[in-house]
Amino acid sequence: MQEGTIARLTDRGFGFISREGEEKDLFFHSNELQNVQFNDLREGDKVTFEVVEGPKGLNATKINRV
Repeated sequence: MQEGTIARLTDRGFGFISREGEEKDLFFHSNELQNVQFNDLREGDKVTFEVVEGPKGLNATKINRV
């Protein structure tokens, strides 16, 4: 599992996670959240996740708020 911070949230059910030492933020969709609802997330929340290769690049999956 990797750790990161919620960088941005949209009103369409997806957002981006920043990772220390990485320039590009990871995309995530609300379907990938575990044990937390999308509406309960806030920018700046710490999360753990796994990284998978998606059709448009790397995505976060199995996301849990710390």
